[in-house]
Amino acid sequence: MFRFALTRRDAFLVLLGASSMHLWSLVLQGLNPSAAEEFSVVPFGRTSSSSALLDTVTTTSTTTTTVKMATTATSTITQKATETQVVESLEGWSYAQIDKLAELQFLNTRSDDVLPQTGLIAHAPGWTLFRNLYMTNDTLYIVTDKHFSTPSRSRPEYSRERRPEFYGPKGEDLTYGYTQADGWPEIRMMTSTGLSAVNSPENIASREPIPQNMQFISVKEARKRWGEVVLTDEHGKKRTESRVWIVQGNSLLVNEPSQFLRHYYHLVAELFLGVQAFWHSAFTPAIPKSESALPVHFSTNHTADAPPIHRTIFIHSNADGWRDGPGFNRYFLRAAFPSLTVEHEEDWQDRVAASMEGVKDGSSGERVWRFPVALLTDRSAAHRGGICGSETQRIAAEAWDHMRKEGKLRGIHVGGWWAPVREAIWKFAGVEIQAGGVIDGEQVAFKVGTNARAGKEDDAHLAHAHAVAEEEKGVVDVGEETQAALPMPSEIVITYISRQSARNRKLTVDDHKLLVESMDDLVKRKNEERKVALAKSPKDTIPPWEFRVLEAEHLSKDQQVQAAARTTILLGVHGNGLTHLVWMKPTRVSSVIEIFCPPGFAHDYWWTARSLGIRHWAMWNDTARTWPDKPNVDYPECFQQNAIPVHGPAVAKLVEDRIDGKL
Repeated sequence: MFRFALTRRDAFLVLLGASSMHLWSLVLQGLNPSAAEEFSVVPFGRTSSSSALLDTVTTTSTTTTTVKMATTATSTITQKATETQVVESLEGWSYAQIDKLAELQFLNTRSDDVLPQTGLIAHAPGWTLFRNLYMTNDTLYIVTDKHFSTPSRSRPEYSRERRPEFYGPKGEDLTYGYTQADGWPEIRMMTSTGLSAVNSPENIASREPIPQNMQFISVKEARKRWGEVVLTDEHGKKRTESRVWIVQGNSLLVNEPSQFLRHYYHLVAELFLGVQAFWHSAFTPAIPKSESALPVHFSTNHTADAPPIHRTIFIHSNADGWRDGPGFNRYFLRAAFPSLTVEHEEDWQDRVAASMEGVKDGSSGERVWRFPVALLTDRSAAHRGGICGSETQRIAAEAWDHMRKEGKLRGIHVGGWWAPVREAIWKFAGVEIQAGGVIDGEQVAFKVGTNARAGKEDDAHLAHAHAVAEEEKGVVDVGEETQAALPMPSEIVITYISRQSARNRKLTVDDHKLLVESMDDLVKRKNEERKVALAKSPKDTIPPWEFRVLEAEHLSKDQQVQAAARTTILLGVHGNGLTHLVWMKPTRVSSVIEIFCPPGFAHDYWWTARSLGIRHWAMWNDTARTWPDKPNVDYPECFQQNAIPVHGPAVAKLVEDRIDGKL
């Protein structure tokens, strides 16, 4: 981190100081044997600060050991020892001490300490968590001593016709990006060119990574390029220095363009939902596969939290590129992560330019940035995975499913891993604590045998079935039988997100009117039934019903979150407003009813709801379909139009049956 040349004068002063200290320790030992330990020289010891501002440095210190001999004399043995110390704070240090630390680090730190190898903490397609990831000149480098190989591949996307830049003038293969290191995922499963995506063979091929995006590099080559570089100043004086510069803290590197980042759903319910599932779980111990682990899957409380993410870097997006029109993206980032530093394409290019600054005029070698902990997310790489590419088309699904299979997705049936983000948004929006609790992890208190389910079935049966499923499949899944173990809500709130004042994807005028009338009639009738029931048995806990028509564009962000936090049934035409499902509280009957123009269907809210333990129904006029009867993805001509049909009484019947425990 600090780099200074050691002059002959400095070396003489260091030697003189060490010799004087040694002599004084011998003199004082004769006067007072206990003084030897006090004068043992340990420059710049460990401090008590918890903020890691400096990396590990290696210093040479002199230690003095007092040994009792057989005679009455006491002999002092002084020996040299190399001691690795972690300097965690510079608070209270003088400039002279900092300068000396820099000298010692430069003199005594080995190349492999300056350039630690890259480590793989966790990986799923499009989601890779690194220790010590390097970047110079816009290329990410994985430094490793693993065996390198060049796998034989023949893929259409690498043909000469589609990617002529991969071939030299004589037809030689220039795809150095094929190079693979043992024990590491393929580069194409970690990153891409970051270009915008369209569904064409040419575009798919253009998003395959090239050598400029990412490379494996040997430890030897890394040391040669960045470990020790001999520099000559204008006076002809030579000095040697390391070219590694550390980006302190934990970083999220987002390698995708603004194409999707500008949308509320894609930023929050795809990117950051996946980030939270992957990051939170990567630093969480695996849950034991036993019946005793069952409550953990229904809990939003965790004894250990993951470390914070200090910065997000949108590599291919400017400051406007991740902000959506309605403004919910910026609201979300500032509310959920108030201390997060956000960098953009311009900031990334600043680092790129700085890494090559000395190369332009030959005054120095290239610099490299080291990210101690970095999560790299890549949309194109995620779509190359089996879950996202073939089943869901949701990049978060790769992160979620990987951690589910690893047994590390805490609170899987209630979105417990998402709870810290959900509750941060609730608090920011001023959500009041409801009966039964909705924040601070209080909304779910599951224990086998304590929460009555629909009907009179035994909760122990659920626990047994769940444990058997774990043993047979090795993983935990979400489903209606597990949601049935949750508590009933203290109120039934049906929220209809209306798009009737939006530009597109609207119900027919008559169907919208009938839907509102049908829901009003249902709520009025259920509250009358509740009134009669309570008159007969005042001790019954029958929740009241409420129906709300929500036009998000006419409400503040706080009001929208407050409404979502109270919602039991979220209803609406396929659209961005349904993203609010991520702020719903988990209950036994929490549900999303998404209206499509038949036979249209998209995975967006279907998968997102299920990932948080919420039931989802796709509604085609008067026909409802739910898991596992999943429709095929389809975008008919009427998908984006303004005459979408829906049968209001059928929706009302679906809602009533759901709350009554019939579905």
